[in-house]
Amino acid sequence: MTDPDDLTQTRDAYDAVAEDYAALLPALSAETALDIAMLADFAERCLESPLGPVADLGCGTGRISAHLAARGVDVFGVDLSAGMVDVARRNHPEITFDVGPMEALPIRDDTLGGALVWYSMIHTRPEMLGALVDEFARVMRSGAWLLTSFQAGEGERSERAGSYGHPVSMTNYRHAPQHVVDVLDASGFDLHARLQRAPEGSETTPQVVLLGRRRPR
Repeated sequence: MTDPDDLTQTRDAYDAVAEDYAALLPALSAETALDIAMLADFAERCLESPLGPVADLGCGTGRISAHLAARGVDVFGVDLSAGMVDVARRNHPEITFDVGPMEALPIRDDTLGGALVWYSMIHTRPEMLGALVDEFARVMRSGAWLLTSFQAGEGERSERAGSYGHPVSMTNYRHAPQHVVDVLDASGFDLHARLQRAPEGSETTPQVVLLGRRRPR
């Protein structure tokens, strides 16, 4: 499981930046056309095979949850940061948001028809991704879709002393794409699509989006 110190650092940092995060990243302002296309495809697949609700895991201020809801997806959000969840509830009162770690989701086994993990695994150490994705598999039904995104690298660690205008400590990991694919496979997901694109705008690293599907148990 994730080191408790890592969870504390991540939670405290996002609690501190929640209001400014929401102001600086409204809606899908940070996403490229390719990213939005992958989100649209994911939404359509979940709507075509309605196996259950879709969870936005690491939902932050709920901007992606709201985008999916606007497309007709039955979505709710979960985030480690109570500060982020407070903003999400205020800005999107029509959607349910809960506080909880991805490593121990407040969701029953075999419940979800889909899971979105949009730049939510970037604070998890590479060697701990397996346990994290096992937790996703626990709560997802057979045939459910999983969409995840992250900055690509070779597993290197990046330390930040400030974020969104606040002097907070934040640790990110640039995951190796094949490692994440292997983790998904080991946890019971079949890879359906893999998008890797060059940096755009203020990005400094390649970006990866993976679409997987929960294998039958």
